[in-house]
Amino acid sequence: MNDDQLLRYSRQIMLPKIDVQGQEKLLASRVLIIGMGGLGSPVAMYLAAAGIGHLILVDDDIVELSNLQRQIIHSTSDIGLSKVESAKETIQNLNPEIKITTFAKRLNENELAEEVAAADIVIDGTDNFSSRFDLNAQCVKSNTPLVSGAAIRMEGQISVFNKTPSSPCYRCLYKDEGELDTSCSNNGVLSPVVGIIGSIQATEAIKVLLDIGETLDGKLLVLDALFMEWRTLKLKKDTACPTCS
Repeated sequence: MNDDQLLRYSRQIMLPKIDVQGQEKLLASRVLIIGMGGLGSPVAMYLAAAGIGHLILVDDDIVELSNLQRQIIHSTSDIGLSKVESAKETIQNLNPEIKITTFAKRLNENELAEEVAAADIVIDGTDNFSSRFDLNAQCVKSNTPLVSGAAIRMEGQISVFNKTPSSPCYRCLYKDEGELDTSCSNNGVLSPVVGIIGSIQATEAIKVLLDIGETLDGKLLVLDALFMEWRTLKLKKDTACPTCS
């Protein structure tokens, strides 16, 4: 690292679990983020600030006025722009040193498989079961860790899947599409809740990349923000899971 990098990441390098070696590992990491909405916004910004060397951003949507209540990576002047291009501009202003690759479209099966396999870790910031199941399947296939988050109303949850061969996958937790209506447009969501969940996703991603601490692998962390209560549920690999078993 050069002198500017040592200064930029100095507060992180001071942490004994990270140090210079850990920071260099982050700078060499490649992270795939699917979705530049309420969850993807804080994830991308914190990972960029932390010095993840290469971020791949995927979203086929454009910025709308209703997004700005919670999608903090975008601003009023970005309305009508591609979300990934809006996000890229914000990230470049935050940390111009990192590499950013954008896909302003839905990746087809082959493209998704290629990007997941190339990533060191994948962040799920989508809002529907179909996309989550497809992403999880590719992560299982390529043995790529997946950090999953969800937020709706005043509730949220986070977990880490596929960290080891014995880890449960997302499909072990949810069996069928449409079990829950997870659309913010239909149910609403409190703005800071997605920030809380997204920040924890970023934290878990860094811990997995550096192999430090205890991650949410095999656990589901659930937030009830109305009463500010947290619960941790233990998850087990489903021996009958159609995806990982």
